[in-house]
Amino acid sequence: MKKLILALMLISGAAFAQDMAVVKGNFDFLKDQKEINTEFDYSNFTMMKENKPESQYVEEHKADLDKKAKGNGNIWQKKWIAAKEQIWTPKFLEIANIVLTKEKKDLNFQEGLNTPYTLIVQTVWIYPGWDAGIMKQPAKVTTNLKFVETANKSNVLLEITSEEAPGDQWGSNFSNESRIGEGFAKTAKSMSKLIAKKAYK
Repeated sequence: MKKLILALMLISGAAFAQDMAVVKGNFDFLKDQKEINTEFDYSNFTMMKENKPESQYVEEHKADLDKKAKGNGNIWQKKWIAAKEQIWTPKFLEIANIVLTKEKKDLNFQEGLNTPYTLIVQTVWIYPGWDAGIMKQPAKVTTNLKFVETANKSNVLLEITSEEAPGDQWGSNFSNESRIGEGFAKTAKSMSKLIAKKAYK
């Protein structure tokens, strides 16, 4: 029985591979930069395997929660809206900067800076995953990372796609929003490692 439970945990907890690829541009401009302004675009992403608009997912999930306990749908919706500013954005920035510091690179990502270059983190697709105790599925987050001139954002110097970055934590994590936040953290970690490798030759 113990072997069966362990096997189920290994299967259910298997991390999905993240695919990070450079679409255009190069890393040369980053070498002499100390700070990069960062913006987050959550305006037009889809969700689930069906690629539902975020608004559809929210309405359906609200309805499901209200069936179980009236009013819980609205409580969850407030948590969902707040997660973007309170979990997803901070997770990305925090991990991006921690990794660069560990790599001994003097580069920092923050919101609201007046710098020559801006990173636009555009959310493309999200799968929230699930956790049923013994069995679980990690969240998956797909983003488009665009480094642009702050004064002319149509000028893209570097574009990176990050597909299905896995979001999970040790132990149980029953919060969809928190699991998704870990997907943003994984995206930031992979991005910073790529920058450390490519920009400082």
